[in-house]
Amino acid sequence: MDSPPIGSPNVSIELLRIETNLFNLYLQGKPFHPKVDSLQLHRTDDNQLLPAHLNINVPSTSLEIERVLLFNPETKELKDWQRGEIAYPIFFETQSYELVIEKKQDVPLSFYHENLHIRQAVKPLGKGNILAGILNFQSEVGLTDLELRLYGQAVLGLQLEIFPVKMDYKRDYQMILNDVNQQIYNLSFDFLRKTYHLTGLKETRHQSLTEFFTILQHVFGQLVQAVERIQSAPHTRHQVENRIVESGRVRKPGKKNIAFLAKHPHLLRQDDKLGMISINERRYYPSHAMETKRYVDYDTNENRFVRWVLLRIAQKLKDLKLRLSDKGRLKDPLLARKLADMQSQLQRLLGLDFLQVKEMRQLSITLVLQMAPGYREVYRNYLMLMKGLSIQSDLFRLSMKDLAQLYEYWCFLKIHDLLSRKYELLKQDIIKVNRTGIFVTLDKTQKAKMVYRNPKNGEVFTLYYNTLPRGEQTPTISQRPDNVLTLKKKDSDTEYKYIFDAKYRLDSAYEGTSYRRDYRTPGPEESDINTMHRYRDAIVYAEGSGRELERSMFGAYVLFPYHDEEQFREHKFYKSIELINVGAFPFLPNATKLMEAFLDEIIMDSPEKAYERSTRPRGTKDYYQNKMAGRNVLVGSLRGVEQLDDALKYGFYHVPLDNITDHTLLAQMEYVAFYQSVKKFESLGRESGIHWFGKIKDWKVLRRREITELPARPGTEEKLYVKFTVEQWVKRETPIVSGGRGIYTLLYTSKYVFDRALEIAELKLNTEEDIRQWREQRRLGRVKVELDHEQVDLASRIVGITEGQ
Repeated sequence: MDSPPIGSPNVSIELLRIETNLFNLYLQGKPFHPKVDSLQLHRTDDNQLLPAHLNINVPSTSLEIERVLLFNPETKELKDWQRGEIAYPIFFETQSYELVIEKKQDVPLSFYHENLHIRQAVKPLGKGNILAGILNFQSEVGLTDLELRLYGQAVLGLQLEIFPVKMDYKRDYQMILNDVNQQIYNLSFDFLRKTYHLTGLKETRHQSLTEFFTILQHVFGQLVQAVERIQSAPHTRHQVENRIVESGRVRKPGKKNIAFLAKHPHLLRQDDKLGMISINERRYYPSHAMETKRYVDYDTNENRFVRWVLLRIAQKLKDLKLRLSDKGRLKDPLLARKLADMQSQLQRLLGLDFLQVKEMRQLSITLVLQMAPGYREVYRNYLMLMKGLSIQSDLFRLSMKDLAQLYEYWCFLKIHDLLSRKYELLKQDIIKVNRTGIFVTLDKTQKAKMVYRNPKNGEVFTLYYNTLPRGEQTPTISQRPDNVLTLKKKDSDTEYKYIFDAKYRLDSAYEGTSYRRDYRTPGPEESDINTMHRYRDAIVYAEGSGRELERSMFGAYVLFPYHDEEQFREHKFYKSIELINVGAFPFLPNATKLMEAFLDEIIMDSPEKAYERSTRPRGTKDYYQNKMAGRNVLVGSLRGVEQLDDALKYGFYHVPLDNITDHTLLAQMEYVAFYQSVKKFESLGRESGIHWFGKIKDWKVLRRREITELPARPGTEEKLYVKFTVEQWVKRETPIVSGGRGIYTLLYTSKYVFDRALEIAELKLNTEEDIRQWREQRRLGRVKVELDHEQVDLASRIVGITEGQ
């Protein structure tokens, strides 16, 4: 009878049967997972199922395997299977499988698995002739070992491969593993390079051979490639050898022979015919001379170091193999073959020509070791292996993985990777050191912090893992998002904080479900989006005691495992980011573009745009517009150098009332500044631009003759002027330059723009849209504001805001 077709709901079938002389083993369950089918996971480029790993090991001579049957998802049949034949993915995370072991003989058979919960799930039934239980690997994927023991000794080992259901095994899962390990390598190497000053060959005394071999398995391939890369261009030094030989055998006699023969005159032979050296009217020729020979020498400190590293690894592998043999543990043929292969590779490398050098007695860290291709990789792996790398939270272990936890680690490290490519890492506390070696503190019970600097503008920002920034609190229920990015921008006292929470959850949007009806494509769980709303609203900030609590999170986003970024652009939970700054990003090794672009965007945001991203109370926009666009600074031109000196001396500025077309503006003026024109000031050796401003203490409309501090020009005595009295003149640290433009009479601007302007054309900005565009462009570099008139106050509109020179 044929097995039910793949896709049949709630049908459990026999997946694996192993018949032996002592017992029969049965594993049954569903050979598919609906999410795997829906997302078309674990397939090759031509849409064929990936091969799966299956290994049956019989370490005992008392057990004989009679027959093995394995379910084939392509033919949908349970077929005979032999070692070496192909197997397909039929075991998945979070799915339950029933294990039944039926004894043929009355023997004390027991089941073992390294996971305690799986081990305890299999128990004897009835009179003990049957062992049975439900196996669920939860979110642990990769290779898993099931073992049957007789009298406490293993008689059958079954190694299965558990596949993930929310990401592709080859394309995503294995790349995540590589990414996590690579980022840990990079951080550890960078940490060691900055903190260790190595002067000798002392190794750590606390590193075990097991720990050494665990790390070696990960770095061995890189080490071999690095040494082979060195072979193509090894570091050398040019040596010079001087030898004394018979003069007839010297090929290229050098100038050194003159000094040599002067010190060794006994080598000269008198010969008046053939002699070439004349001394006291007699001629001599040398019987022997010095020959200089130049050659390339591989015996450098760097090559000695490479050889020393390979020899130390070879010795440790020898010690490990000997210890395993003594304890009878070297029965695993895979482990024995792996050790033998490593030893063989090391002997091959040690035989390379450039490694035939003397023994290294002292290690000096040269630029070649730190920077030269090949050498720097060998040096990095040396730091890992010889100084001891103790990994908390078991990041280097390859067998079983808690994929949900691994995905959370990866999200944090991948965000760090995206940031570190463009921004300078100032400080991190993932990698720490104590007397036993280097420790990776990335753990679900630990906290971590990475501090970066933007090289374009010097702004410093921080990425937190598993903790809230200092000062944040939750007055109700405690909240702890996975990742928080805190941005501190120039010209703003506010810190802009964004939550990126890793959720190894995915709704596949099956046909007929409400998720499919509402969102049409796969995406994050609705409950996870609700959690983002809670995070953003529940986490508040109070600066100092007695201060009012303020909501401090400007955005909250779910990071979830999904590969189709282009499709997700149309998802409601992606579009919601622009609307309310709450939503989701698909995040996998080959799906990071949306996240990377968003990180760049919020880091380069101006304070105004960052504030606008958050959902604001009703009425905030009007208030914000009035504050940004309110004109409270009067900038007037000066008649000449004398007016500048007098204004600074007497603390006032006066301007004809006729120049102020809207008299109602006088009531809202808070500051006054004056513009020193290029034509009137630079010709006299004085500075041009806007240098001085002051806060208005009082203003009056007077006839010119009533302003007694300065004499009036003829004909202006009865003319009305506005006299602005200032509290104190203040000189700007950075003057506002003319930029090729001028001010004919006077103009009005806001104090906000006045404080930030670099050219006088920027003082014409008076709408929220123009100010926002100007601030965005300013963060990318210098800005050029184009007007429709040379005189800023006479311009009627802004033509454009572009990148300046």
